[in-house]
Amino acid sequence: MDYLRTLGSAAVSTLVQKSGLNLPFSLGAKVTSFEGKTIWSLYDGTKRDDGSQVSIFEFDANLPGKRNWLPFAKNAARKLRVTRHPDVLKFLDSVETDTTIYIMTERVRPLSAAMQDWSSKSEKAKEDWLLWGLHRLSVALSFVNDPCASTHGNLRIDSIFISPSGEWKLGGFELLSNPKDEAAVLYTLGTLLPETSMIASPEVKKSGYSVLKEQNVAAADGYALGLLIHAVFNPSHPLPATASPPHPPPNASSRGSIPLPVFPAFKRLLNPNGKARLTPKGFLEFGMAQTAGDGSGFFANNSLVKVCAGLDSFNISSESEKTALLRTLKESAASFPVEFASHRVLPALASALEFGGASAAIILPLLLQLGQNVSPQDYSSVILVHLVKLYASPDRGTRMALLDHLSEYADKLDKKIVSDKIWPNLQTGFSDTVPVIREATVKSITLLADKFNDRILNNDLLRYLAKMQADPEASIRTNTCILIGRIGPNLGYNTKRKVLVPAFTRALKDPFVHCRVAGLMSLMATIDSFEVEELATKVIPNMAFTLVDKEKLVRDQGFKAVTLFVKKLEEHAATLPETANPEGENPILASLSPPTPGQSTLVNSAAGAAGALAGWAISSIGKKLTTSDLQSTMSSVSQAASSDMDRPTSAPADIVSNNLGRPQVHPSLGATLSTPGVKPQSGLNGSTSKAKGMQLGASKTPVTSHLTADWAEEAAAEADAEESSHANPWGNDDLMDVNADQDDWSAYSFVLWLEWPLILL
Repeated sequence: MDYLRTLGSAAVSTLVQKSGLNLPFSLGAKVTSFEGKTIWSLYDGTKRDDGSQVSIFEFDANLPGKRNWLPFAKNAARKLRVTRHPDVLKFLDSVETDTTIYIMTERVRPLSAAMQDWSSKSEKAKEDWLLWGLHRLSVALSFVNDPCASTHGNLRIDSIFISPSGEWKLGGFELLSNPKDEAAVLYTLGTLLPETSMIASPEVKKSGYSVLKEQNVAAADGYALGLLIHAVFNPSHPLPATASPPHPPPNASSRGSIPLPVFPAFKRLLNPNGKARLTPKGFLEFGMAQTAGDGSGFFANNSLVKVCAGLDSFNISSESEKTALLRTLKESAASFPVEFASHRVLPALASALEFGGASAAIILPLLLQLGQNVSPQDYSSVILVHLVKLYASPDRGTRMALLDHLSEYADKLDKKIVSDKIWPNLQTGFSDTVPVIREATVKSITLLADKFNDRILNNDLLRYLAKMQADPEASIRTNTCILIGRIGPNLGYNTKRKVLVPAFTRALKDPFVHCRVAGLMSLMATIDSFEVEELATKVIPNMAFTLVDKEKLVRDQGFKAVTLFVKKLEEHAATLPETANPEGENPILASLSPPTPGQSTLVNSAAGAAGALAGWAISSIGKKLTTSDLQSTMSSVSQAASSDMDRPTSAPADIVSNNLGRPQVHPSLGATLSTPGVKPQSGLNGSTSKAKGMQLGASKTPVTSHLTADWAEEAAAEADAEESSHANPWGNDDLMDVNADQDDWSAYSFVLWLEWPLILL
């Protein structure tokens, strides 16, 4: 095939160089099965201006024995150019020289090749296909005979071609002539065309083609149509006996595979008397009639014929007629020829969908069902091109049908089509006034998200989803949360950090219980989208309140989520060092350890935690006292203030009084805990003398009694202040100012610093 293709291309190139022609096509492979059957050579080609597929008929008079056929080739080009009909081979362009003619038509293949492909099909399917083809052929011949007032004169298998949609197209216009045309070739040169004698009618065989001027222009074509019916139903049989003198009428034994309802009309087509012979138009009317006698209606009852008729008039049919046609299509879809379903039925259904209406919900599933037999390389041009156009339709029925069946074709869409053609129309569904459309639009994003570009995914889409979270319909809010959870891993890094936690937190506060559950599940599904620090600082704090939700379903899901997050934090914590301080930098912290070797500082109860805290701190401080320190005395507060002690880097900062009335401790350590309006004391016990009670071996003085008096005085002062101001001394907020951590915990440390050594006493 490649060798022949090279030869064909080389021949055309030589012709172009010699003649200077600018051909409107590129010649492809030669159709070898057609070679030698007519005066033409058939090539597959490509149209130069748009790249569409075409067929090229070539006639070269320079080849041996073809010079006398040049008038037939010129007649075919001239007649095909002016004869336009849906069932006639579609003429596109032609190029003529003195010896060479090229005719460019729609892409077709010979009927003989198609019949070989159908030989393996079932008898019923083959019969329906042949009757459908004969119906289209009868329509074309009726057009040639009546409106054109011409005789085809060359009707045979090799004059018929199959279009990409599987429809039969009438060609072979080499002898097509009008009796009134002075340049008609049929009546003067008809005998010169090869194989015309085999299909000539009895009157032509007896008196020549000139006799046809006196006959009905359809008489000769009627006889040829009868012989064609015999040839297509009985391809391996010879011509019937009626084709030879004395032309006896066909008998039942010669019927072969011709359908029984067709046989009566077949016999009338082969009537030796031209004036009594059935014409192609009469044959068509007989086949379409339901009450014209025995055998009538064989066209009208054909499923393919009925489908074509219904599709042609679908837009003007009543709703009952549309429903009946769609039911027929659904029931017979599996039996349709692939090319018929792909190029004839599907475009007609897509065209019907453009008008919208309630039938869209029925047509679109049927469209996708028929599209299952389309090859992957043709799916885009046969199916997707129509579906993409339908997204621009404002009809809600059409939009719902497209979204409901999106899963059947979403994987065949590419990113450019989705971003440039589908998304601009799809986004209108987010703002539709009908909730069903809004919800279907939200659900559809899951199937298309991986085909969006970065701008749509990380910007435009999220703006719509933010609005959908405030939708009045609870199901839409819930599905929006689920959608965000599904597309979350595909978002950009910065977008994840900005969007996910706020979006899911909003869902956790939704009044609809299932929306709250969806928020928790979405957090769990996107756990890998968060940094470990974000889990501890953002995720868990923002979802912890669900643990006390009023609904058990939410609480249970909340505990599962917390367990998942904590487990991941534990895994991360196991990889961290025990301390962030370099070894030996802080000997005090390095020496803090449990009082008993092997005792763990981790506790499981509140009481155990309190005991562990006290014991751990006291024993640790005691371990730092050397022998000389234990034998020395403590300075007074005033002396301690005057001394310049070195403070370790881990020591808490000095406590500074704030407007809340918390204690203020200066570096002198000379002030006591005070409340507003109470004069600070000069020392812990009101004396500047040395605290002999703290000396080892000295008599123990009840220092705590002084502290108790001081705390009592402070409490009384605070009570007086409360009565005078009639205000709550604790304020209306929490006991601790969560925004003043340094002040709160510094005061707490100072109290421990004062009290814990006293406990030792």
